[in-house]
Amino acid sequence: MEKKEIDKFNMHKVITDSPEQLEKGLLLAENIKQEGDFKNIIICGIGGSALPANILNTIAKTKIPIFIQRDYGLSKEANEKSLVICISYSGNTEEALSGLKEALDRNLKIICLSSGGKIEEICKEKNIPFVKIPSGIQPRSATGYIFASLAKVLINSNLIEDISDEIIQASIELKKINKEIEKQGEDLAKKLSGKIPVIYTSNEFKSIGRIWKIKFNENSKIPAFYNYFPELNHNEMVGFSEIEKGNNFYFIIIKDDQTNPRNLERMDLLGEILREKGSNVSFLDIKNGSLTSKVFSILIFGDWTSYYLALEYKIDPTPVKMVEDFKKKLG
Repeated sequence: MEKKEIDKFNMHKVITDSPEQLEKGLLLAENIKQEGDFKNIIICGIGGSALPANILNTIAKTKIPIFIQRDYGLSKEANEKSLVICISYSGNTEEALSGLKEALDRNLKIICLSSGGKIEEICKEKNIPFVKIPSGIQPRSATGYIFASLAKVLINSNLIEDISDEIIQASIELKKINKEIEKQGEDLAKKLSGKIPVIYTSNEFKSIGRIWKIKFNENSKIPAFYNYFPELNHNEMVGFSEIEKGNNFYFIIIKDDQTNPRNLERMDLLGEILREKGSNVSFLDIKNGSLTSKVFSILIFGDWTSYYLALEYKIDPTPVKMVEDFKKKLG
């Protein structure tokens, strides 16, 4: 069966074009900001719409704390000195809408990002600063758009350091190496066929491990798990004490040369122990470059790996039928 017969919605093109989202995202939010003496930032979002907030926390140096609310309403940290940012790719996500309505009721300052929907309607009606994200792809595939737009509105609002040039440079670099990353992802996907991925990272990159896990869930339609060093050495690894040769786990350990040297030792040692127990282990080294380039290169690696793993299973990577069916039943 040919690739295009499985990939009916052409996710291959979406991943190929994804480096361009970073530059475009900056332009989408070029003039959007809020002014105020803010003491914290509350980001309301869930699923793929919330992932860019985690990436922002990984990359940018913020002047005030950021709290991510993956639930209804606003987090307990919200107060009259909060900037509330509501993100919903569709514009209709009920959890994000709940946070938006509470922020309006409490007369807090707000910025919204979506591709349209009810959020855009409310922003027009209430004159709320709004960034319109291009529609037509899955929320999890719009990470570059949302991340760059989110970064830009916070730069404009003088709440994070200006990383615009770093984002643009990352976009340029990723375009050059995307084909190479695609091949690496395809090779890893072949090794993962029939296995359950377990992704381990340093504490600094735990949000990246989480996103890899989510991409396996949504693109490849399989279970996957993630954790981070050194925490996992004090608990989770004990759960693999009695695993036997031929087990179905495949461990992916993501390394960065800036990681604490003791954690790099922990990664190597655990990999050795797991291999002795008969598990498959792959180490992925994050390439040199800016932090933004490092993060998005490993994210695109995860996109390609989960994409080609879906093709190995002859599954279209784009639809998330179980999520849509669940929403319908929920009402």
